[in-house]
Amino acid sequence: MAGLVSLPVWLSTAALMRNGSGGPGSWILVGDPLVALGCLTVLLWRRRWPLVVALVVTVASTVSALATGAALLALCSVSTRRRPVEIGAVVLAYVTASQLALGMYPVQGSAEALWWVQIVVPALTAGIAVAAGMAVGARRVEVRSLRERAESAEREQSARAAQARALERNRIAREMHDVLAHRISLVAMQAGVLDHRGDLSAEENRVLVRGIAEGSHQALEELREVLGVLRSGPGRPEPPQPSLDRLPDLVADARTSGLDVRLTDAVAGTPPDGVGRTCYRVVQEALTNAAKHAPGAVVRVTLEGTAGGTLGIGVRNGPAPLRTAPPPASGFGLLGLGERVSLAGGELDHRATPGGGYVLTARLPWPDGPAHIHERSA
Repeated sequence: MAGLVSLPVWLSTAALMRNGSGGPGSWILVGDPLVALGCLTVLLWRRRWPLVVALVVTVASTVSALATGAALLALCSVSTRRRPVEIGAVVLAYVTASQLALGMYPVQGSAEALWWVQIVVPALTAGIAVAAGMAVGARRVEVRSLRERAESAEREQSARAAQARALERNRIAREMHDVLAHRISLVAMQAGVLDHRGDLSAEENRVLVRGIAEGSHQALEELREVLGVLRSGPGRPEPPQPSLDRLPDLVADARTSGLDVRLTDAVAGTPPDGVGRTCYRVVQEALTNAAKHAPGAVVRVTLEGTAGGTLGIGVRNGPAPLRTAPPPASGFGLLGLGERVSLAGGELDHRATPGGGYVLTARLPWPDGPAHIHERSA
């Protein structure tokens, strides 16, 4: 393309040149094309060293009319960088080279031409090359920006999808733990009593065995409900979640399994479903841990709070009177419970007591709203 642009300039220069023999001269026929060929070769490195290549080609165009197109292409390439200092230097070199070329190639009528015409024409030609180069540079910047934005949007979408998958996995893990851990812990506690108590009567043995069977059956039923929700996909309503009104049933179930639970309820009113559900899960996890790590110990559950304040939960158990094999502990129960309480805007604390027991406390915010007096049996 640069050679095609220069070809008319070279032909017209050769036709208009004045020399003693009336011909164009040997330099323009041989030397000029060789210099132009060298300039075209140097253009191959214009993307790596655009300013150096542009200056070299522009200076070389002084002695080669056929290299004019290469000089304009080099100027256009420098202009894509949109750096005014570099562009000004190459334009100045191009206009200066065009003036020196008039002495190298004295064509007919060049001496009579006005001096400003000899400057304005090369300057306009350079301006066209600069405008084209800056337009190309602006387009490249726009395309690069669009590509970066598209890549950034894709990365953000992937991150959101990964975060959604992680949140869903955590939710499923919490639900599975809440459903199974309590039941399995009570079953394990009853089985431990059977294993370590040889003084039980036949009726007591039958009660424990019946409790193990019923607990296992209930665990399978609850697991089937959770799996059914997971397999049904979106759109299917989830089964009703337990709330604060189900706490007496939870305590009664634990007592039936052999856990000595004492409930003190001083809650005035009915908290929102989310707060009540979190409270239920806190007590459930605490009873699960007590059944696993302190079978036979007295467990005291204390609830207090009112609308517009906080709902306080305390679960304390003493040391285990029965010596059983230490149960497997994953630590995910308290971790998931902490996530639940944090999502509800509350605080959770749990620690061992000096006497060998354990205490778990939680405080949940209770927004002010219409209070509904309720009664829950202990």
